[in-house]
Amino acid sequence: MFSTVGAIGGFSLLSKPYSLCSSNSNSNSNSNDPSSPTPIAAASSSPSLLFLNPRRRRRRHGHGRRSSFFFPLACAAELASSGSSLDQKKEDEARLDRRAADWRAARTYKESGVIFEGKVEGSNNGGLLLRFYSLLGFLPYPLLSPSHSCRDPLRTIQETAKDLVGSSIAVKVIEANEEEKKLIFSEKDASWSKYSSQVKIGDVFDAVVGSVEDYGAFAHLRFPDGRYHLTGLVHVSEVSWDLVQDVRDFLNEGDQVKVKVINIDREKSRITLSIKQLEDDPLLETLEKVIPQEDQQMPTAQSLSSSTIEPLPGLESICNELLQEEGITDVQLGRQGLEKRVVSQDLELWLSNVPAKDKQFTLLARAGRQVQEVHLTTTLNQDGIKKAVQRVLGRVP
Repeated sequence: MFSTVGAIGGFSLLSKPYSLCSSNSNSNSNSNDPSSPTPIAAASSSPSLLFLNPRRRRRRHGHGRRSSFFFPLACAAELASSGSSLDQKKEDEARLDRRAADWRAARTYKESGVIFEGKVEGSNNGGLLLRFYSLLGFLPYPLLSPSHSCRDPLRTIQETAKDLVGSSIAVKVIEANEEEKKLIFSEKDASWSKYSSQVKIGDVFDAVVGSVEDYGAFAHLRFPDGRYHLTGLVHVSEVSWDLVQDVRDFLNEGDQVKVKVINIDREKSRITLSIKQLEDDPLLETLEKVIPQEDQQMPTAQSLSSSTIEPLPGLESICNELLQEEGITDVQLGRQGLEKRVVSQDLELWLSNVPAKDKQFTLLARAGRQVQEVHLTTTLNQDGIKKAVQRVLGRVP
């Protein structure tokens, strides 16, 4: 007799004593007989022992455990995953809806021109990254208010930008393109809306020269709060009464200057400035502004036919044309002189600020450093003389 303990699928099985012989063996057979079947042979051939084969039993039991335990867990995991996917889908849809709504809001801000307070979240070489609700927009450095760069002119704009991270800036939306994912802001436009009403023609401002171009120089206007909110252009023709061939001979970036507002284009958000108009033009009234009479011996007024005065090249043709204008009865040349500075190489005619008196009016012709008085006898008023001169200059090459 032989006792067997088998581990089947994690369970312990204790078989009761049984014969290792086959069922048709003689019960009187001696178990110690070498001719008797070995226990293993008997076990492998006994149908009753096939069920107790540990490997076969383990596979059956293992399969049963997977069927009854792991399958429900897999179903639960799948259901949980399905629920998580649904939640994620809802979050994605909500996020898309929110972004779409924010793009609509950005377009509304652009169309209405309403100022938006945006938080600066970062910067790069080109500008600032500005938060607009769930969107991130861009504020290029050229569209920043000049107040930042004027605060410390020695610092680069990139260094200044780092200090702005985390602060809020008043801006306007100037581009909102959802398809191209372009959201662009301008602080200059917001500053114009806030401060341009404080600027009027004829106002004089302290200013700092910004960039200098061939056609003029940009100047940042200092407001009563001490900050520089707006920028205007000093055209090359308004830099100086002297002949200006290169603006950089007169103005450089960072120069402190005084400027006068001579024009405001509110539709285009432009301010035109002048430096020279803060000084009197030495030729606006009389020749004494250039050459005081006591310092120079000047000939008296002569008629056009006189040969004692050589007129400026081209001036004789202009005088003859002036005599063709209705209301002008006589043209006479007056004193000549030389300026200390060159205003223009070309021949120019300047009207005096002094109104016509006793039918007499004085024009000033100038070319290079040479100046020539031209006296008119006329019944025209100052505005009529101006129009007559304009017509003559249009006819004379």
